[in-house]
Amino acid sequence: MEGNGAFRAFLIGQDEARKVHAAMTSLSPAQLDAGEVLIRVHFSSINYKDALAATGAGKIVRRFPCVGGIDLSGVVVESADPRFGAGDAVIATSYDIGVAHHGGYAEYARIPAAWTLPLPAGLDLMEAMALGTAGLTAALGIVRMEDNGLAPANGPVLVTGASGGVGGLAIDMLARLGYEVTALTGKPGEAGFLRRIGAAAILLRDEVDFEKARPLEASRWAGAVDNVGGPILHWVLATMRQAGTVASIGNAADSRLSTTVFPFILRGVSLLGIDSGYASMALRQRVWRRLASDLKPSRLGDFVRVIGFDELPDAFAAFIDGRAKGRTVVRILG
Repeated sequence: MEGNGAFRAFLIGQDEARKVHAAMTSLSPAQLDAGEVLIRVHFSSINYKDALAATGAGKIVRRFPCVGGIDLSGVVVESADPRFGAGDAVIATSYDIGVAHHGGYAEYARIPAAWTLPLPAGLDLMEAMALGTAGLTAALGIVRMEDNGLAPANGPVLVTGASGGVGGLAIDMLARLGYEVTALTGKPGEAGFLRRIGAAAILLRDEVDFEKARPLEASRWAGAVDNVGGPILHWVLATMRQAGTVASIGNAADSRLSTTVFPFILRGVSLLGIDSGYASMALRQRVWRRLASDLKPSRLGDFVRVIGFDELPDAFAAFIDGRAKGRTVVRILG
């Protein structure tokens, strides 16, 4: 490590009353967690999960203290694993990073080699974090649905929670692949943005009474990416076409699901659970290669706001309050 000295980090702690607190601090190399790959972090990002962890609004962190940030990209400084060498550009997302293992909100991170992958050709370090866990999750959903038979010729695809980071990226990716995408949103003011990134149609949440959805409704969608859960997911399932496919990605509205078996046994609908946290490295590598090629959003710049490391502590409130839009990238290396 350069100078073998202290470096800046955003550390999340907990007091005796179990109240979460977080602040910028200094760490030494000896305080980093175990791992084979030492990385000089260039960029990280803010996901909703990061905001919940940093503010204590959700029980996300499993070990205190912990450097936040579930995503990071940077350059290898030292490696005890032959797959990586000094100077290699790498990315690491999820697993226990930022929740039980010191994460990306630090100038240096030591990460297990099994959680690290080379930056794929076609992406730079900033673009990798503009995608981050949100992009990986959206792409995992699309790839899983394609593996289950989804194709543009099958019919339109619905994306719920469309103005969020995952939803917006999913719209762009699907549109680029040739799908006809309908964006479901509760924010009428975002209609122009959603059309700009590829939505062919906009459906507003207040136009549908999701609580009154029947077990089966008129079939509309060949596929759906659901970020919301609860009654909206029940309605999505009830409105799928024959052999339709739904990727369940989030629970922004409700983690509970009350539905019937009818979409599954009468229309052959498939409900796919998407876990980007502990997806296998082989699947991650496959999906990241596509994120660097045919799934790379054509309008990625429209999603991204880049902030400095010093701005990080004040950036979480917008995510908790529902005011955040698109993706926020944190520039760690000044």
